[in-house]
Amino acid sequence: MRVILAEDSALLREGLVRLLAEEGHEVLAAVGDADALLEAVALHGPEAVVADVRMPPTHTDEGLRASLEIRRRWPDVKVLILSQYVEKKYATELMSANVEGVGYLLKDRVAQVGDFLDALERVGAGGAAFDPEVVRQLLARTSHTDPLARLTPREREVLELMAQGLTNASIAQALHVSQSAVEKHVNALFDKLELSHTAGYSRRVLAVLRYLGS
Repeated sequence: MRVILAEDSALLREGLVRLLAEEGHEVLAAVGDADALLEAVALHGPEAVVADVRMPPTHTDEGLRASLEIRRRWPDVKVLILSQYVEKKYATELMSANVEGVGYLLKDRVAQVGDFLDALERVGAGGAAFDPEVVRQLLARTSHTDPLARLTPREREVLELMAQGLTNASIAQALHVSQSAVEKHVNALFDKLELSHTAGYSRRVLAVLRYLGS
């Protein structure tokens, strides 16, 4: 995969460059601020971008805003966002758009190399990849009056894994149940959440996360 990295920490940036190169990815550019990221995307036309949320000069949301701009100007470019903490405002903003080819991971996940590479591959293939902790905190925002309260414990487990971007087959493997059982849980939870059925698991994730962020 042809990738551009945007991370202001030189140490982490160089570490990611080496890691991706060792895994067979082509790192077209590795930059330290949002302006350089946009310039690099325009110049190189990558397949995917890995970007930190907070970058110079203010270290607030430059990376996120640049990523949203990339999605607007170059919709075929996949985006994997890295964040030091669960920043619900930024996560919700990113997830409120089309999540096909979008991911949001905590930086701690980068240390778990397999998880990071799996997320990048999933995003690069047009899927979604959201950090389990991000999903858990979004789920925790709901109140007792929310339709989520009507879900069974198993349906909530399925919803959490689905919101991370897993397919039904992957959910079945994670929960050690059959794929048909997962499909029944998915249909049941969508009925309880009063969400219309949509084709493609990425659109399904979008519908769930829009609901959770409301």
